[in-house]
Amino acid sequence: MTVDNEEQTPELSTPESNDDVETSAGSSKAARLDEEGDVAADYLEELLDIADIDGDIDIEVRSGRTYISIVSEDTSDSGLSSLVGRDGEVLEALQELTRLSVLTATDTRSRLVLDVDGYRDRRGRELAKIAQDAVDTVKERGEDVALPPMSAYERKIVHDVVADLGFVSESEGEGPSRHIVVSPSDD
Repeated sequence: MTVDNEEQTPELSTPESNDDVETSAGSSKAARLDEEGDVAADYLEELLDIADIDGDIDIEVRSGRTYISIVSEDTSDSGLSSLVGRDGEVLEALQELTRLSVLTATDTRSRLVLDVDGYRDRRGRELAKIAQDAVDTVKERGEDVALPPMSAYERKIVHDVVADLGFVSESEGEGPSRHIVVSPSDD
């Protein structure tokens, strides 16, 4: 076995500092997230064209995750509600299809979050209220409270709110029956 030393020997005149490595890794991740957003936006733009639905696509990267929103300036029936569906079911499916599109194009699994017409913000406020009501019930009765089944994204929001209120929550069940149980704190 032979080794070509020229290709494998690092250049001694310009050593990389740890700061350079961290910056390079950070910019690499930022570039990956930007690419992810661009691929997803292209996919969604094609979908909107095929469905003949008007909407603008906004891309934002925050907390190491790509957030994509489809919005419409026209407040009259924009057709975007059909992309949300009942209880966000169509939105969840569309998010998964968009993630698959990104995976196909980049060979990297995506954790992007898709929102349509502000649905996730509205639902987030509803979930915070549900979590607060569950905590109030646990305080009042001293018993565990089981919530209805939710998507993984929705459960994460509820878990965060419950933890912020000083209580404990756990996910239980399988598949579409997976739900949260809120309990009194161990303290």
